[in-house]
Amino acid sequence: MPDGSTAGTAAVEFVGIGKQFGRSGRPALDGIDLRIAPGEIVGIIGPSGAGKSTLARLINGLESPTSGHVAIDGKDQSGASEKELNKLRTGIGMIFQQFNLFNSRTVAGNVAFGLKVTGVSKADRQKRVTELLEFVGIADKADSRPAALSGGQKQRVGIARALATSPSILIADEATSALDPETTAETLRLLRRINEELGTTIVVITHEMDVIREICHSVAVLDKGTLVDRGGVYEVFSEPTSEVTSGLIKYAVAGVPERPVVVELNRRHPGRLVTIPVRDDPTPQVDITAAAARNHVSATVIHGGIAELAGRPFGALTFLLSGAEDGVAAVLDAVAGRPGVVVHEEPTDAELADGADLTEAEGAR
Repeated sequence: MPDGSTAGTAAVEFVGIGKQFGRSGRPALDGIDLRIAPGEIVGIIGPSGAGKSTLARLINGLESPTSGHVAIDGKDQSGASEKELNKLRTGIGMIFQQFNLFNSRTVAGNVAFGLKVTGVSKADRQKRVTELLEFVGIADKADSRPAALSGGQKQRVGIARALATSPSILIADEATSALDPETTAETLRLLRRINEELGTTIVVITHEMDVIREICHSVAVLDKGTLVDRGGVYEVFSEPTSEVTSGLIKYAVAGVPERPVVVELNRRHPGRLVTIPVRDDPTPQVDITAAAARNHVSATVIHGGIAELAGRPFGALTFLLSGAEDGVAAVLDAVAGRPGVVVHEEPTDAELADGADLTEAEGAR
């Protein structure tokens, strides 16, 4: 699996990148150092206004950095002329959130547009368009207009158009944000296929952590124009180094339940609760069920889940321990202190009462 931290020429390299719009205010980007390896699928994620799209536009020269430089395949783009930038852009494909198709052109005409602009002959254009429409699975829509297509079909046209000039780098800027879940899954499978079969480096700009989880090899997290986390998807998910990353992750995979959730779980399931991490790493996993069996205690999963990250299991399961007090204590002693294990304090009477009042209030609406 490619990793942007490896040695060798990077497909894209940002060195000390700063970007300022206007004379005052917070910079859009501030001191970004980031390497993207050839053949890597890297996700750029962060809250709105974090600088994700600005960073993407620096790759194809639609924006210029205020400070620092951008290198594409080892070539510094600083001071490049418009002619040089246009040549650069033929090697960089772009997929947009709103498709950006020409309604006056057929599907084939949309895909052929970039080839025509770059001077490719009509016969070669037709051959390339046919190949691409077959590749993305919409060969039967060649003569249709965009208005007659579904959202997923429109995005496939956008992907075919982005691949027309055989780019080595593909930028997907919020490419799934306007799609339903099923169509999003289909689009991500297609992007993964492009990466695996064509070796294309893909930069995915998104605010959806599920997209990162499903397709990316690595992830870079931006917040207020700075890079706050970078690494393999599994490593960043399992050991986030910033509050922003932690906040994004908790909506994508099961983790340690927050205190209000613990109180509500305990209100419905009296007993001791303990959360056990599920990881795929060399550290021996915590076998709470074996400890429970040895001590004649019931261990029941009542919260959590397991997702797949880069083909590896990841998540957390919260168990309810029921049985004799000394047996439960023995189980807790056996697992407490292990990496990632959280033994939850039992709720106070006041917390349980507040939880009951909240539930009754919601039920009365």
